[in-house]
Amino acid sequence: MYSDYEIISILSKEQNMRRAAEKLFLTQPALSLRLQNIEKDWGTQLFIRSQKGLMPTPSGEIVIEFSEEVLAKQEQAREKVQLLSSKVHGTLKIACASIVGQNWLPTVLKKYVSHYPEAKISLHTGWSSEIVRSLVDGEAQIGIVRGQTEWKGKKIHLFKDTLYLVDQEMTTLEDIKKSNKPFIQFKSDSSYYQEIQQWWQKNFSMTPKQQIVVDQIETCKQMALNGLGYAILPSITLSDYDQIHKIPLNHEDPAFELTRDTWLIGYDAAFELPQVQSFVKMATTETEQELR
Repeated sequence: MYSDYEIISILSKEQNMRRAAEKLFLTQPALSLRLQNIEKDWGTQLFIRSQKGLMPTPSGEIVIEFSEEVLAKQEQAREKVQLLSSKVHGTLKIACASIVGQNWLPTVLKKYVSHYPEAKISLHTGWSSEIVRSLVDGEAQIGIVRGQTEWKGKKIHLFKDTLYLVDQEMTTLEDIKKSNKPFIQFKSDSSYYQEIQQWWQKNFSMTPKQQIVVDQIETCKQMALNGLGYAILPSITLSDYDQIHKIPLNHEDPAFELTRDTWLIGYDAAFELPQVQSFVKMATTETEQELR
């Protein structure tokens, strides 16, 4: 049963009765009735319905702000109570780099919810720069980021990715110089793009003859798998079943190698929470097992 504060919060975020009802697992008539009762308790109208959706009234804006403050304090109180209990419950709030959220995290979370069924999961994915912002804004307790992310709080190394040049035909890096195929790249945060550019400049005197830039790493992978060009992809996205040549981007000089680190970051206070401690232990154990 959702509280009045939770209903007001969700209505303000969704700005749409249908979407809010779906998120609350209520029918629209049931949600409308709850809203009517809430507005009756406050003695004023909180939302105006229009073709564009729900719009808060001036009174509604005040009540929305109050509701968010109540919910935030309620969550803080629950976390403090959890510190006094050995049982793992409450909400584990994770902000995770998309590539890790798609390929590595699901296995860890499956084990986590199996071991701690009373714990809840709140997951946000995005670029590493967005993950850091989520921690700073208090939207997440811990973050999983890629690359050399600047962070002054606690930072735990999870694993290192080997990056490969993948193509259906080429088998060596030297083949790039003779190929007219396009270099397929995916949009990412600036550090990843810069590392690719620096590696290319150290290894080749020319720029790629053709380039294609796509929005998602999975699109990039599928285009390479279908022979539309070559790409540089981290090992986390590749499997033994992919029918493609995987050329390591290594070199006699380690400075010329191209790898990608994954880190678990957060503020010290967050790592004291039982649900966070349990996740960190499980995540690091999973990584150690994979490396054996």
